[in-house]
Amino acid sequence: MLSKFKRNKHQQHLAQLPKLSQSVDDVKTLFSPADFREVLLQKIASATRRICIVALYLEQDDAGKAVLTALYQAKQQRPEIEVTVLVDWHRAQRGRIGAAATNTNADWYHRMTEEYPGVDIPVYGVPVNTREALGVLHFKGFIVDDCVIYSGASVNDVYLHQHDKYRYDRYQVICNPQLSDIMYNWMQENLVHGRAVHRLDKLHRPKSPEIKNDIRLFRQELRDASFHFQGNADNEQLAVTPLVGLGKTSLLNKTIYHLMPCTEQKLVICTPYFNLPAVLVRNIIQLLREGKQVEIIVGDKTANDFYIPEDQPFKIIGALPYLYEINLRRFLSRLQYYVNSGQLIVRLWKDDDNSYHLKGMWVDDEWMLLTGNNLNPRAWRLDLENAILIHDPKQELTVQRDHELDLIRTHTTVVQHYRDLQSIAEYPVKVRKLIRRLRRIRIDRLISRIL
Repeated sequence: MLSKFKRNKHQQHLAQLPKLSQSVDDVKTLFSPADFREVLLQKIASATRRICIVALYLEQDDAGKAVLTALYQAKQQRPEIEVTVLVDWHRAQRGRIGAAATNTNADWYHRMTEEYPGVDIPVYGVPVNTREALGVLHFKGFIVDDCVIYSGASVNDVYLHQHDKYRYDRYQVICNPQLSDIMYNWMQENLVHGRAVHRLDKLHRPKSPEIKNDIRLFRQELRDASFHFQGNADNEQLAVTPLVGLGKTSLLNKTIYHLMPCTEQKLVICTPYFNLPAVLVRNIIQLLREGKQVEIIVGDKTANDFYIPEDQPFKIIGALPYLYEINLRRFLSRLQYYVNSGQLIVRLWKDDDNSYHLKGMWVDDEWMLLTGNNLNPRAWRLDLENAILIHDPKQELTVQRDHELDLIRTHTTVVQHYRDLQSIAEYPVKVRKLIRRLRRIRIDRLISRIL
């Protein structure tokens, strides 16, 4: 059992976080990507003061075009609105993985400025590191006036369920003037005005090697850039805490670490890619030893956005879903005793050929973590991440919370035994050969740290 001192240490961390008072009527959970698309476009159309879209990418497809066009139309109709778009610098200037970098998203942003002359909507590229593989903009939260629309989703056809396929995520609308001000002002100060941040909608923009030194200094500044605010709520009322973090020792990572051991009865975790940092695995094992219940909802390998069906040409990136499944199988084999006892519940999500992108934590009925953080080594060390921690000591959000979890579980199956998952010997030949080659030169461990 955890000593009283250690348990108090974890609870103390959460108790000392500054909290913003939140009205229960101003928290709305959306339950599908189509609802998310509809609400986002409605909010943009009715904005009166400010709009800030921040995402890993805003894609040049039907959904992306609908959102960017809506932004231009809102600005055209109400020129006084401040409209800002922030996306990852590297991602915007390349094609999709395996595709050539012709007609990139950045090229499209520039073309949109020519379609709407005199309407200025800056699209900023945020370089979190000198290379995309070493860190990206994974900060989340679309701000429209006093509301924060929080989701792990980026903007494209599958995230917004524009056509047949969808990528399932979480979607919350939180209206709170203090929360939206804190997040908006932080993004303006640290991202829009960041030393290495440049506009992507301009025809002439610097090459990444030209701003390499600025990017390094910018990354160091981001490590130290926390939200600074005075809380106005105590620990007995519904409250929200915005968190931001870059690097292993960030406040966001510390809060995730301290949140898990505060579980009295049940911890629920969602992650699309099963590759938990070792420190979080240790937390889970400790909870199981204490008799607590842990439920992990993870995407089936075929619901991974990197999965390549066997009837399509194989690319190296297609091995990733199999590496995540190997991690999960190894994890379950260590903890099969707790699976048998019902303390450890692992669910695999699969719905036809749709994909799964959910992240977050639920601790008892008291704490809920909204985040884009994948709870993997990459998120822990490399990417700029953020979250909103909701404290609900009076269980005012129970109905929304339970309904969201029920829907998430709808397309899941419970893993009864680690052997229910395929072993390497059962994988397609090309995958099997690649994984064995990677293991032989021990590069699979490096891959697990950056993907």
